[in-house]
Amino acid sequence: MEHHREAWSARTVFILAAIGSAVGVGNIWRFPYVAYENGGGAFIIPYLVALLTAGIPFLFLDYALGHKFRGSPPLAFRRLHKRAESIGWWQVGICFVISTYYAVIVAWAIRYFFFSFYETWGDNPANFFSNDFLHQSSEANVAFDFVPGVVLPLLVVWVLTLAVLIFGVQSGIGSLARLFVPLLIAMFAILVVRALFLQGAGTGLDAFFRPNWSALSHPTVWIAAYAQIFFSLSVAFGIMLTYSSYLGRKTDLTHSGLVVAFSNSSFEILAGIGVFATLGYMANISGVAVNEVVSDGIGLAFIAFPAIVSSMPGGPLFGILFFGALVLAGFTSMVSVVQVVVAAVEDKFDIGRVPAVLGVGGASAAISLLFLPTTTGLNILDVLDNFASNIGIVGVALVAIVVIAWVLRRLTNLEDHLNSLSSLKLGFAWRLFLGVITPAVLAYMLIDETIDRIQNGYDGVPSVIVNTFGWGAQILVIVAAVLLSLTPWRRTHKLEHFERARDGTKV
Repeated sequence: MEHHREAWSARTVFILAAIGSAVGVGNIWRFPYVAYENGGGAFIIPYLVALLTAGIPFLFLDYALGHKFRGSPPLAFRRLHKRAESIGWWQVGICFVISTYYAVIVAWAIRYFFFSFYETWGDNPANFFSNDFLHQSSEANVAFDFVPGVVLPLLVVWVLTLAVLIFGVQSGIGSLARLFVPLLIAMFAILVVRALFLQGAGTGLDAFFRPNWSALSHPTVWIAAYAQIFFSLSVAFGIMLTYSSYLGRKTDLTHSGLVVAFSNSSFEILAGIGVFATLGYMANISGVAVNEVVSDGIGLAFIAFPAIVSSMPGGPLFGILFFGALVLAGFTSMVSVVQVVVAAVEDKFDIGRVPAVLGVGGASAAISLLFLPTTTGLNILDVLDNFASNIGIVGVALVAIVVIAWVLRRLTNLEDHLNSLSSLKLGFAWRLFLGVITPAVLAYMLIDETIDRIQNGYDGVPSVIVNTFGWGAQILVIVAAVLLSLTPWRRTHKLEHFERARDGTKV
């Protein structure tokens, strides 16, 4: 008999939750810069190609795995084939690593939300962020000098995350998505409208959208487009697979996937408009070109934007909207990341939701609170993020698709499952994109990034931090994945029930 599994109350709730996961801080601070650096308006072409040939096909694959095999990544891959379970645990391990540092970014955004009321960063946002707020240390080794101004909001983030997860899929995650996702879109839309009326906004938008057609001849631009799609759509590391496992058995999967994918991309374009309109204003009041004020990531969010807030009329309101949007985008993504790990532990060890949440969340929160809110926490966060995104996610995505498409040859079977439920029917093109184009791009990305990291280290960060939290963390994830896959299942009936799935029998 199949164990009762939680479920979304409606497909709309699932779509909102999936959008909440996909739309994270990277949409706001990464996409605008990537687009600007890789051809401006011309980047839309490789971006759309990457979305259609890799992002959406992989999203459909995640939906098919989760929905057909009704489980977290380890259970879904185990049901696909008994020797594929470790791939699912690899995805879970990556989510565990991401959760440890992603919570810190949300904690920073919470503090800056309140800083915005009085522009607490003063006249030098860069010095305030590095020294007054984070108390950054130049120590080459890992320090355990805790920063109270980060520890406390980080603890709040973890408490709230675990509280949402304890309430479950529908009452917790679903309710959060129904409230936060529309609020996030409304807040960011107001911010964008305000930015468009700033003096110099047109100059910023011109810099963002002006196409550099010659950039399309550079392979690096196309690789950047594929990388952006993978990093922003939450595919290949268990989130969408887990979320789709809670869908009703008659759900239109491909239509849902298209809504999520294009909603995510629309938000990225909206973020680009808002960010570059604002940067155009900054360039205008500084008397410099836009390219002199362009930045991305942490520098854009916590240094450049506070400086802009301090210089504009009604700046505090703009800051409240911006950092409020970061909090909402970050928190919904954070919840989805931890849910992957919770679901895997529930399935494997046959324990209740509350013990699973407290066990998983407690372990992740302990690591997060031990290493990240310290004077060397910024370097650790940067390394964890880079290796998880560029080595971990890319690596597991490549292995997963090669195993599914070429070793087990299950793409046709999964395509049949999608077509039996969905309004948009898939065919040879889906298998071609997913089985040939996607692994080729992923292999190039992984090899190039690995060689670069081995030869050049990472951005001047001390080697002890790179080796421990970069290479060390990713190797540990793979070792743990193999060991966990060898651990006996507590719910053996769940596996027996799905034995037929391995030979393609419909379940």
